Amino acid sequence: MITAGSSHDQVVVLGTAAAFGHYCSSSINSTSVGASDLVPDGYLWQFSSPDTSSPTLLLGQNERGTLYGAFAYILELAQGNDPIKSASNTTTIASGATRHVSNPAAPVWWVNQWDNLDGSIERGYGGRSLFFAGGKVVADLRRAAAYARILASVGINAVVVNNVNADAALVHTPANIEGLGRIADAFRPFGVRIGVSLNFAAPQSVGGLQTYDPLDASVVAFWDDVTAQLYKRIPDLAGFLVKGDSEGQPGPRKYGRSLAAGANLFARALRKHSSAAADSPGILMYRAFVYDQLQESNWKADRANAAVSYFAPLDGQFDDNVVVQVKYGPIDFQVREPASPLFGHLQKTNAAIELQVTQEYLGQQCHLVYLPPLWRTVLDFDMGKTSGKASLVRDIVTGTHFSRPLGGSAGVVNAGTSDTWLGSHMSQANLYAYGRMAWDPSGGDDDNDAATPRHIIEAWTRLTFGGSPAVVDTIADMALASWPAYENYTGNLGMQTLTDILYTHFGPNPASQDGNGWGQWTRADKNGMGMDRTVRNGTGFAGQYVGAEVAARFESVDTTPQDLLLWFHHVPYTQPLPGPRPGENTTVIQHIYDAHYAGAETAASFVTRWAALNARNALNVDAERYASIARKLAFQAGHALVWRDAVCAFFDGLSGIADRHGRVGHHPWRIEAEAMTLHGYTRQAVSPAIAASGGQAIVATGRGQASASAPIPPSIPPGVYTLAVNYFDLAGGRASYEAQISGKTVGNWTGSAEDVFGKATSTHLDGHSAMRVSFAGVVVAAGDTVTVLGTPDGAEQAPLDYVSFLPDGVVD
Repeated sequence: MITAGSSHDQVVVLGTAAAFGHYCSSSINSTSVGASDLVPDGYLWQFSSPDTSSPTLLLGQNERGTLYGAFAYILELAQGNDPIKSASNTTTIASGATRHVSNPAAPVWWVNQWDNLDGSIERGYGGRSLFFAGGKVVADLRRAAAYARILASVGINAVVVNNVNADAALVHTPANIEGLGRIADAFRPFGVRIGVSLNFAAPQSVGGLQTYDPLDASVVAFWDDVTAQLYKRIPDLAGFLVKGDSEGQPGPRKYGRSLAAGANLFARALRKHSSAAADSPGILMYRAFVYDQLQESNWKADRANAAVSYFAPLDGQFDDNVVVQVKYGPIDFQVREPASPLFGHLQKTNAAIELQVTQEYLGQQCHLVYLPPLWRTVLDFDMGKTSGKASLVRDIVTGTHFSRPLGGSAGVVNAGTSDTWLGSHMSQANLYAYGRMAWDPSGGDDDNDAATPRHIIEAWTRLTFGGSPAVVDTIADMALASWPAYENYTGNLGMQTLTDILYTHFGPNPASQDGNGWGQWTRADKNGMGMDRTVRNGTGFAGQYVGAEVAARFESVDTTPQDLLLWFHHVPYTQPLPGPRPGENTTVIQHIYDAHYAGAETAASFVTRWAALNARNALNVDAERYASIARKLAFQAGHALVWRDAVCAFFDGLSGIADRHGRVGHHPWRIEAEAMTLHGYTRQAVSPAIAASGGQAIVATGRGQASASAPIPPSIPPGVYTLAVNYFDLAGGRASYEAQISGKTVGNWTGSAEDVFGKATSTHLDGHSAMRVSFAGVVVAAGDTVTVLGTPDGAEQAPLDYVSFLPDGVVD
């Protein structure tokens, strides 16, 4: 396409390099456009020197590359940037023109959606499925097409549309295959191909066979037929995603077959359908998330060992169109994990890194957690010397280090029908960043490079909220502080996110990490905590790294990075640690207390910083978006306190070692609900007890209004305070509340987290349902009384935990 003005310097040529060479090169005074520098899906921008009349060229190696180049160009203009000045990898060619070439680092930069046929999304926090409802593909795919445009704008080239825990019925009926074809049709104009997750047992569960043995001829024929039907309707099918022998899912090991044999079954079915439309044989992504539920009583048992144990012996046995999809850490998308050692073992096998954009263990889009700094710790990790040189994860997964033909990344996104797509306006930054980092995982050479986490969030902020320096700096600072803060108030020192792993993966429950077979163990006891993963005495995980120098570093307490100490070592609570300043040594238990208080304070600062931007009229944002973000940040500040108090109380009780600053268990500004005068309320234990201040809450005994009252104690002198009320917002009801000071109403609210946050919290009084609401500017006089009125609704019996009167600047 050519857009022409009155002179050549107003002309932009947009198209493929091949089309330009065929139609335009003879009529436009230009040197070679450098098409040989482009790989599939790559693009270039070429800008003429000021003293020539040559046009600006935006050319792609293929049509997708042209689209990516156009989007990237528009995104620079939308930020107020000069595209050529802001571009990296620029060269000056013979004509004096400046050329920018951008190629994807690897062939695979996919998105995984965990959508189910009933319209639900596993670990999705942004509404219902874009693709499915009632067991079939939805009729109206306009929103799916809009999603395709979003993905194309950040450079994604394929999306797996259904849950990796796949429903076998999706590819079994002609109606569903036609539906998948309509999804592909909606995505195709934006260059995004679709892939499909398959259920290993489908030949038996829906195909009528007696087996799903991958070496059985009838099973091979079944999958050949399914694949042929899909390609007949979707000639540019990207490929399949398969999960086998994990978390109860069927797989080849039932028949004594290797995981490689299982993967190759599907890879060979795909290879038979290479075509120009498909660009290349379809890719089989095989998930490395395979582990057995082990018994914790075995000191050497370790779920983290599973990936290497299962896959390393199979290196070289996978077909060339198989990519092993490896989670970034060896457990499960935790707030911090070491890079999976499996990356270093797959030297003859294509590998891709699996990242999670949806914040399953990281606040589920209700907490601001900007993920690129976490991803960088893994991508930049060096597995040690292999082939005589460093083995950075980013070079392994792009295929460059071990000279593999395929590789890249898969991001679990789980966008839905929410107006925000992901359930939070701020979480969109992680999708934008995933696309940028999937295209170029190098991270840049220095802090000034456009691929660093800071520059990515700054670019997203300019595109989303405008270019005010105050806005860009404030939001970037908040984003970059968010992951360390979340790590601090959930699980620091490498102990993982201490969430309830047996339930929703959202609120605190450190006790749930141990005493079960799921393998996310901290082995905390009265004397110390941490997994011993050393070779000399522990599970041996440290020895799985291919580089001897890496294994040796993790083998010793003294050389293990502090932020992974409890991942690799079981130590006493009194284990010395360096303090925040030279000469200020601390201990493991004190570090736990200090980090949790520091993280909660950082979360509280987000609320005031966001409000300050609005007060300065610096934000280019409508009132609804401002309020939505403000609600999420206020929730995060309150929930960070729940996390802080629960984790600190747990370790205080377990270790018997007090916080040397006297904070843990000491709350001078609180009035416990169970200590108030109750009418229509009764006391009730909370499980886990640490999720409630004092271990108890109160719940209404009937359906009518209940009240809890108490005189404001002398320890809270007359003055102006923020009144904070901690309560529990359960799924299945929307109780209403009113807070009064001496009979005067100071605030009303409803327990409607299902509506406000786009996700149900919990059906129990626990760390998932614990909430806080605050009212500023509350005047307290001598002799005043505080009263909270609660009216139950449905399953929600207007539960209350405590009230706080907070002076200015005090974070409870």
